[in-house]
Amino acid sequence: MNIFWREMKSYRKSLIFWSIGVFLMVASGMGKYAGLSASGQSMGQMMADMPKSLQAILGIGNLDLNTASGYYGMLFVYLLLMATIHAAMLGANIISKEERDKTSEFLFVKPVSRHHIITSKLLAALVNIIIFNLVTLWASLLIVGKYSKGESVAGDITMTMLAMFILQLLFMSIGTATAAVQKKSKAAASLATGILLLTFVLSIAIDLNDRLASLKYITPFKYFEAKNVMYGGGLDVVFVLLSAALIVVLVAVTYVFFNKRDL
Repeated sequence: MNIFWREMKSYRKSLIFWSIGVFLMVASGMGKYAGLSASGQSMGQMMADMPKSLQAILGIGNLDLNTASGYYGMLFVYLLLMATIHAAMLGANIISKEERDKTSEFLFVKPVSRHHIITSKLLAALVNIIIFNLVTLWASLLIVGKYSKGESVAGDITMTMLAMFILQLLFMSIGTATAAVQKKSKAAASLATGILLLTFVLSIAIDLNDRLASLKYITPFKYFEAKNVMYGGGLDVVFVLLSAALIVVLVAVTYVFFNKRDL
């Protein structure tokens, strides 16, 4: 398990910075909600008057923005984007960094198999993702609860965090598979992030054009939208199974291609 702890130590500072960032995002987002609520304006009406394109970018949907949970649902889009970027970059870098930093000779001459090394790295990435998710959950429950005015928000927030965790795993797997397949190790993180942003833009395009609805299976950002997950909607079983299948395939690709990789 020395490799596991080595990776945990290596990404310790990064995890702290990302955790502080997500806490500040929740705090600033809900702070804006408090300010708008105090002004006496109906946020639902204000958002309804916005162009459809802006509503799609903000991820409003049928959320009730006059409530703390509804406003948090809009904010969740950006928390999810932040979490998946972290996961994709983590997955890509944790696999490719030995080649990138010229430390592969030091690591791979150890009396351990590549399979063991990959497993240790994936476990370290998984723990980082779990910690990030728990920090987001804690920050959300603490801060949204402060502005909820008696509204029950714990169930909805917990469900959105479960959805976020599934997508974190999916994009982490995309990152690791990209790093295993990509010949240029330095380009792995950029490619994984590029795939993420492309799917995010596609999810917005689907909201803008109903004729693109059939493409929702291609972009993970349409799998567990807050407007569908919250208010008792839960997680769509089809998308849960699809996500699980993609994660298994991508992790298998990571193992197969990295074991064959010429280091």
